[in-house]
Amino acid sequence: MRKRVVLTGLGCVSPVGNNVKETWESLLAGRSGAAPITAFDASAHKTRFAAEVKGFDGVAMFGTREARKMDRFTQFATAATLEALDQSGLKIDEANRDRVGVLIGSGIGGIITLIEQHEVMKERGPDRVSPFLIPMMISDGAAGNIAIRIGARGPNMALATACASGTNAIGEAAEMIRRGAADVMVAGASEAAIVAIAMAGMNVMTALSTRNDDPQRASRPFDKNRDGFVMGEGAGIVILESLEHAQSRGANILCEFAGYGTTDDAYHISAPAENGAGAAISMRLALENAGLGVGDIQYINAHGTSTQLNDKSETAAIKTVFGEQAYKIPVSSTKSMTGHLLGASGAIEAVIGTMAILNDTLPPTINYETPDPVCDLDYVPNQPRKAVVDHVMSNSFGFGGHNATLILSRNK
Repeated sequence: MRKRVVLTGLGCVSPVGNNVKETWESLLAGRSGAAPITAFDASAHKTRFAAEVKGFDGVAMFGTREARKMDRFTQFATAATLEALDQSGLKIDEANRDRVGVLIGSGIGGIITLIEQHEVMKERGPDRVSPFLIPMMISDGAAGNIAIRIGARGPNMALATACASGTNAIGEAAEMIRRGAADVMVAGASEAAIVAIAMAGMNVMTALSTRNDDPQRASRPFDKNRDGFVMGEGAGIVILESLEHAQSRGANILCEFAGYGTTDDAYHISAPAENGAGAAISMRLALENAGLGVGDIQYINAHGTSTQLNDKSETAAIKTVFGEQAYKIPVSSTKSMTGHLLGASGAIEAVIGTMAILNDTLPPTINYETPDPVCDLDYVPNQPRKAVVDHVMSNSFGFGGHNATLILSRNK
């Protein structure tokens, strides 16, 4: 019998709040995190806005000596981890540290550090590059730093599946607990890639919205007039435990990790498969893994990027899996407010899905104004909605054809 897995702690840093409480309140208020870019001079770019994290001070949080050794994505991940651990009440010591693991995803890792140090090398020579460049740049920098900070000696790794990284990280961490490799996993993802080269690359792919005159209304998933996603940054972290471990220490269980599915389209490096075929298989696998049927899902937190292709294909995939039931299931995209956190998006959306269960409330899809005939589901338009939700599905899809789906369930 596989072990049951539960969530006991949540943490996040997002463009609409630097912790879970602030983020959740912003989502229910329909507040967008999009604004003109402050991280660099974007005046020459087609898109000059993004959903940046605001007011985050790594030096104040970690001290100058530690902060200078961590890329921004690692700082985000560490801050979210400390929040999640605090909520969980978990104490890590010699008695349990070998059974506590860390799995942190990131689509790109420490790109800010790489760019900064490349400039140092060009201007001052190779000998002046920071000795911290490599550990700050590599994608496992967050996982390694977190393990050192909290003393976790269990399984430790990073995972990169583009914009599915956060969902895959949580799913794979849960599977480690299910098979007995760990009792506790710190799992999630972090991203900090609002840099000139990344914005330029996304622009030439025509992936980003160019509504420079109205950034807060730019992300409009499933709306007929959507024109691309809004780049975001941040981190989402959850504390996963085996049910028996959580019960043995009297933990407050937030919800149960019920199901996980993951596939690849094997179709195109950046475009989704026709009619979301691979995404549909991922959703079906998650339902099967959870032992649930199509009538059990009461809310879907969509990948919902606000691009023409994604929103059309995800809608088609949902209808393929759920049939006529699809029209009865509320579906919303919180990327309409947070922007697209790339590799971290699925992790923060797992946090949001858990909050929907705990608060009996569905966050809205804001900026939904003009229905699209090919996107004809209930997208919880513009206002949050009270609803008792026992089972939440969360989807993430990434370049490379990666698909990942989680199902979270009310603890009973």
